[in-house]
Amino acid sequence: MSGSLKLCRWALAAAAVLLASEPAFAEKRVALILGNSAYQNVAPLTNPVNDSSKIAATLKDAGFDVVDSRRDLPAAETRRALRDFADRARDADIAVVYYAGHGIEVDGANYLIPVDARLERDTDIYDEGLSLDRILIAIEPAKKLRLVILDACRDNPFARTMKRTVASRAIGQGLAKVEPTSPNVLIAYSAKAGSTAADGDGQNSPFTAALSHHLTRPGLDVRRAFGFVRDEVLKTTNNRQEPFVYGSLGGEDVPLVPAPRAAPAAVAAATPALSAQAEARRDYELALQIGNKSALNAFLAQYPDGFYSSLAKLQLDKIAAEEARVAATEKARLAEQERARLAAEGAQKSQQAKAEAEAKAAEQARIAAEKAKQVAQDQAAAAEQKRVAAESAAADKDKPVNLAALTPATQQPDVAKSVQAELRRVGCLTGNADGNWNSASQRSLSLFNRYAGTKLDTKVASVDTLDTLKLKSSRVCPLVCEHGFKAEGERCTKITCAEGSSLNDDNECEKRNARKPVARRDRPEARRVPEARQGREPKQVIVTRSHGPTGPGLSSTGRPLTGLERQQGCNGYQAIMSGVCP
Repeated sequence: MSGSLKLCRWALAAAAVLLASEPAFAEKRVALILGNSAYQNVAPLTNPVNDSSKIAATLKDAGFDVVDSRRDLPAAETRRALRDFADRARDADIAVVYYAGHGIEVDGANYLIPVDARLERDTDIYDEGLSLDRILIAIEPAKKLRLVILDACRDNPFARTMKRTVASRAIGQGLAKVEPTSPNVLIAYSAKAGSTAADGDGQNSPFTAALSHHLTRPGLDVRRAFGFVRDEVLKTTNNRQEPFVYGSLGGEDVPLVPAPRAAPAAVAAATPALSAQAEARRDYELALQIGNKSALNAFLAQYPDGFYSSLAKLQLDKIAAEEARVAATEKARLAEQERARLAAEGAQKSQQAKAEAEAKAAEQARIAAEKAKQVAQDQAAAAEQKRVAAESAAADKDKPVNLAALTPATQQPDVAKSVQAELRRVGCLTGNADGNWNSASQRSLSLFNRYAGTKLDTKVASVDTLDTLKLKSSRVCPLVCEHGFKAEGERCTKITCAEGSSLNDDNECEKRNARKPVARRDRPEARRVPEARQGREPKQVIVTRSHGPTGPGLSSTGRPLTGLERQQGCNGYQAIMSGVCP
């Protein structure tokens, strides 16, 4: 009996060691991978198929239960793949959809483009494309995490060629910003809303390469993983491309791959316990990186009081002030349009007066919203500067303990370089983004203030300035071309004048004035001929060019020349004109 008991104890101990050393994947994880390269009606893309293969291999190596990888699907087969994946996601804890290929934004909605799409008209997108909402429906049944990853922010040829059926229908650059309405949803873009991403010169795009390095690290929260992806892509693209994540999760870490189990003593020895303040700081920085209201509200729900909750409230005030400014600006624009319309149509004076009053009130509200936004930005920036200073001081006192879950991106050279990169993007800086905040950079920020209506401090490159620049999705400063060139879109093109016209100082073509011939009379010309003889006063000799008796062998008076005069060369018109000969 005692031997059996010992054997049983040994078996239990061995099982405990095995469970402690092996990762436990109790959660069911499924993924759908789509890669579109072979587009039939526009130029094919090089990397999406390579990218989809890379992510599929990464998730299979991470132990996902289902990894359904599809390539170059037309619209009908893509819809069928989404329908089948929705069935697999019904009993899953984590559902992931990764898409690489072309995407487009129409009227604020995002669409993925199958390989057989034509998109001859803007309305064709509703029939030939697949909306992002359709993707979200496919992953909706998952219980813990619903993740959509879009490497689809490339420069899209369909947007340039399709016909507009309605002039007011907007077709944007890249993808539009999204705010998921369902909980536990994250949508990751390869580039921030309104900007484009690089396809990559290597085997994979910069975004996908970074994903393969960080997304499936065991125990790494998915939000932190995307933070590391962002940092790597910014470094790889020299700050030209910034990935972004939309949506929010709760306070607990949500890794795609759980950390291996370890004995409690080993965990305690390997990982120093974080203080409550350090945990709040970590979660605050995660919420700040995501940067939307949902993330900040989730943080406040977990940390309703304290230093970092006050910072989160200031960030929410800044976001609310910006939203109010955008709404007031749009209202002022519509009010001014209505006033101009009534004036052009010759409406009744009472109607015009009412519209003018409404336009004036809307403009005043816009100005007030601008000021309120600036105040909110200044308060948030000042609070962030105090936070960074306090944390730096604390880090200097206790350097061996790394309490931060994320590295704050507030080091001045990095911030200056990022601000310069954003100034180049909005067309206000022509130099390089080298991190040197010099006079040229200050002048470019002054130009931005002028055309954007802001009052940013030009002496320093701050995080607040960077946030303001990132809010602009298109060019702010006008394109300036040298003489002889004109701005057309984002390029300077040479001005060619028609035949008979020339370019004036105002950079405009104007007709050349032809010079008319002027008739002149042949009038005698008088010359003063000096007297060259020694000791005599010079005399004025009037010589005319009219035909007279002067000729070879004759003086100016017509008499024959003497022999001495001939010896002195007094023979001919030029000799007589010299003043020596008579």
